Amino acid sequence: MSDRQRTSGARAGSSRGGRLLGRALARPSLPALVGLAVVSVVFGLQAPALVTTGGLASVLNTAALLGIGGVAVGLLLIAGQFDLSVGVLAVASPLLTALLVQQAGWGLWPALSASLAAALAVGLVNGVLVVNTGLPSFLVTLATFLILQGVSQAGTLAVAGSGRLAEVEEAPGWDAAVAVFGSTVQVGDGRFRVALLWWVGVTALATWALWRTRFGNAVFASGGARTAARQLGVPVRRTTLALFCLTASAGWLIGTLGLVRIGGVAVGSPVLSTAIDFIVVAVLGGCLLTGGYGSAIGASVGAILYAVSREGIVLAGWDPLWFRALLGVLLLVALLATGVVRRRLKAVPRS
Repeated sequence: MSDRQRTSGARAGSSRGGRLLGRALARPSLPALVGLAVVSVVFGLQAPALVTTGGLASVLNTAALLGIGGVAVGLLLIAGQFDLSVGVLAVASPLLTALLVQQAGWGLWPALSASLAAALAVGLVNGVLVVNTGLPSFLVTLATFLILQGVSQAGTLAVAGSGRLAEVEEAPGWDAAVAVFGSTVQVGDGRFRVALLWWVGVTALATWALWRTRFGNAVFASGGARTAARQLGVPVRRTTLALFCLTASAGWLIGTLGLVRIGGVAVGSPVLSTAIDFIVVAVLGGCLLTGGYGSAIGASVGAILYAVSREGIVLAGWDPLWFRALLGVLLLVALLATGVVRRRLKAVPRS
């Protein structure tokens, strides 16, 4: 073989390798996958209990609730919007369910249906305000958060006279609700909750919708070039309303899973950090704050990364205060990495 042929072959191999690397870097979830591999190795060595079935169950059960909210918020981020009300809906929805059961004597399923309708109404109000007023969704949902926080706490105390609502296990339909929202499976020393199946289902459905439907195209178009999308006839307003209703439904589902798991609900103080955690999970998974890029699978990987970091710090015996510092570092790295990914995405078609 001549030197020219060897040089041509080397260039061809380098070109193929460069194209493969370019396609890999164009994956929004790549930074989360790399981060997950790193923290898994670090905490796997520091805390061997993390790699047992018990440790795996703790990680996945934590990631499931984060993943449900993170996927819904991630879709909204892809469309260029924010929602801070998911966290408070996860508290207000089960409070409404428990109040209807305990104070009004409703069956559990009618009460769950009513709380879902109320959550959807909140999502619809958020969406209508954003699309009709042009106000930033961050501020609109912050206002919703504060309103729901005050109403849920003061209203529950005024109606029930107590900050703890229990005895929902006596309501008609409880056994069926436990089968749907509270089932568990014991594997070794780990107990896996049915929330995992809900999480997998939400992720799979969101992934299919994003990449295989017109709705998914509208989501990407709404976040990537909203004005151009409107001019091309993309239903930006309708898509935005649907996404806010989706995040509200996710808040309801998270709250319902918690209600059925513990058999009651307490009037707590939902803080903004809970709502921001869902945004952090989505960003860790590659959903860009500027909109137009991201994936449901990436958001779910971000939830696992979050859960491994939190559980790993606890099992390794570190001061839990280090978790927020580590989370901040991971978020900063994710933001820098997604900047690189975004530049790659401009040159590589999404797939």
